[in-house]
Amino acid sequence: MKRVLFIASLIALGAFAAGCDGFFGEKTDVSFIDIPDFQNKPIAYVPIQPVLDQFVNPTDVLAGFDDLIYVADNGREAIIGMDQSGRELYSFPVPGVVSVVQDRQLNLLAMGTKDTVINNFNYTFSCIYRIDLQGIFGYGLNNAKIVNEIVHPFYFKNTFSSSDLAVRLQDIAVIGENEYYVSRTGNSNNVNQFGGPDNAVLLFNAEDTYITPISVTTRGGVFKDFFKTPFGMTSAAQPPQISASMSRNFVFTSMDQSADNLYKVRSIEYNETDFGVEYNPNDIIAIDTTLSDGSIFTPGKFTEPVDVTLSGDGTGYIFVVDQAKDSLYQFTLNGLEGIKPPPGTGSTKYVSVSFGGTGIELTQFNKPRAVAYLNEIVYVADSGNGRILRFKLTTDFD
Repeated sequence: MKRVLFIASLIALGAFAAGCDGFFGEKTDVSFIDIPDFQNKPIAYVPIQPVLDQFVNPTDVLAGFDDLIYVADNGREAIIGMDQSGRELYSFPVPGVVSVVQDRQLNLLAMGTKDTVINNFNYTFSCIYRIDLQGIFGYGLNNAKIVNEIVHPFYFKNTFSSSDLAVRLQDIAVIGENEYYVSRTGNSNNVNQFGGPDNAVLLFNAEDTYITPISVTTRGGVFKDFFKTPFGMTSAAQPPQISASMSRNFVFTSMDQSADNLYKVRSIEYNETDFGVEYNPNDIIAIDTTLSDGSIFTPGKFTEPVDVTLSGDGTGYIFVVDQAKDSLYQFTLNGLEGIKPPPGTGSTKYVSVSFGGTGIELTQFNKPRAVAYLNEIVYVADSGNGRILRFKLTTDFD
């Protein structure tokens, strides 16, 4: 298949309000919701309380293959592990941590920084830390240890220049047999420089060995500089573990603010051809307004889409957080914005469940930095407000 398909109001029913104790904490306060006067079942995201507000600057949230939730708190320079009720279990220090992912061996890969002394001078480089959660006393962050450090630029050369200090490794998408892609940003887009352009997506194997920067083949040719300020990344390898995809495709977001960058969330498909391996971008599809009022392909839809994730439970959702618009967006498998109405509503048009706005209310954000999904719960790292917010679709409640 040539094109990657995207994996792909606030109203709470009285029955929900009466039954939210226990696993998710206190009852959700729904007193602020106005119930419209119609009989169709409402479709919207309902915030789950209590708000997890013990963080300083949460820059990433991860739904793990081990059914735990991990938060990269840049303010505390630590990864915090929680169970699905939001109860904090343990924390693990990581210098400058900004993001975290988990591979299918249940190791964590955390983006942070590495302070290094070279010739009596102190330098700070971007670094990926591999963290083994299995210690001699059991599994978990309390038994974790760093087993490898991948420091830019020393994964592909032995020396460095001043320009290397401006390069940052941003995010990771785990694929296949624990290989992974890394998004990298920087000031130089020279395709001929050693190691490829700074703005690139890189491939590493499961042993953390750097393989190559990804070149993308389009109708116009092969481009080594296809990626413009790539930032958030994800793949179809999402929990639950037993059904996680082995696909080598990935989705990335772009923070490039140039006027011609109209499509800031794209997917890239891995294809094996008679001439070798190709990476091809998905086609841009015109929105069918009879099916939905919005699409992931709407030109200029996003401003600063910092993170993206896919649902791994077969629901076929893709989630994007835009820190400039303080918003969370949800799309379906084919890129339509919204949720298909339940049977019996008399409508076939998808209902938008994207929401946001700047503020401190339960459905507002202040520079959201990351999104995760597990067991029908959406987690958002609301960085500017120092909290993790959780949401559930009204259609997902029994």
